[in-house]
Amino acid sequence: MDKSSFLDAGRKLMPEIEQIFKKRFRVLQAIEMYGPIGRRALAEQLQWTEREVRNETDILSEQQLIIIRQKGMICSVQGYSILEQLKALFQEISGITVKEQQLAKLFKIERVIIIPGNVEEDATIKNVLGKEGAKIITQHADEKCNIAVTGGNSVAAIGDFLTSTSPLNSACFIAARGGMGDEMSFQANTVVAKFAQACSSTYRTLFLPEHLSEQAYQAMKSEPMIQEMMALYEEIDIVVHGIGAAQEMAIRRNSSSEEQQLLEEKGAVGEAFGYYFNKLGEIVHHIRTIGIQLEQVKKAQHIIAIAAGSNKATAIQAYFKNAASQTTFITDEQTANEIVAKIR
Repeated sequence: MDKSSFLDAGRKLMPEIEQIFKKRFRVLQAIEMYGPIGRRALAEQLQWTEREVRNETDILSEQQLIIIRQKGMICSVQGYSILEQLKALFQEISGITVKEQQLAKLFKIERVIIIPGNVEEDATIKNVLGKEGAKIITQHADEKCNIAVTGGNSVAAIGDFLTSTSPLNSACFIAARGGMGDEMSFQANTVVAKFAQACSSTYRTLFLPEHLSEQAYQAMKSEPMIQEMMALYEEIDIVVHGIGAAQEMAIRRNSSSEEQQLLEEKGAVGEAFGYYFNKLGEIVHHIRTIGIQLEQVKKAQHIIAIAAGSNKATAIQAYFKNAASQTTFITDEQTANEIVAKIR
């Protein structure tokens, strides 16, 4: 009996096995990521009841997959091993492997990675997205590579999982854009500093407002520091970026009501790198910004896009109408489901 037939037979014998497996896997995964962690804190992270968490962790403890200590629960060596061994099975049971292949083919890109769960309901998913992003960056990095990074919540989560290992410790992290809005912790400048600190490497910042008037834009373009940054953007090896919903990004940029209305009239649904896209993937607006340009992004050897949230499903589809083929896209299961539903 092959693996797929075995799974089908198992589902018929025990229809509940799939749900139990997925649930227990998520608990073990969360403990591996946040341990040592107490039951109450774990329940808050998973948005479960403490009783649910207690039932599952008691079983995991009995199976010696976790260790319960005074400071909290941690994953055992056997637990780490089980997570790695069962990851592929978990992806297959959840139907995630098929969806990854389907979306990669639809978007005409190198790879799609889907993280099980819903980032809007489970706070731990954002960190799993970040962990996967760090893993892909580490895989693609070469000695003394230049890595351009945008800001954003999902991209910022990567920093917690980067480590000072070769060749990342020789990389240079470069802010892909200037400041935007008031969320300092998610600004590109803040994010690259965090990444570089984690990797014991270097970074370059761009301390300019992202949204400039025509007069300021033309004046800044001739500044030596700006010309140096623009030259660096021509030598980028890896780009790490998010994808935003058009109106949400316009608000974050403190765009005028006139500009927001213009975006609506032009049918803008998605945004990346200061470019706004309609549902067909056409660029309908581009803000004046000192930062990496789309043509420079497409020259990079590797592009890592990370975005999740059902409100971004349409934006993601729009962006990937014309994305570079050397892209790896990381998202959560719920967002992937939203996209798949829209193409049926």
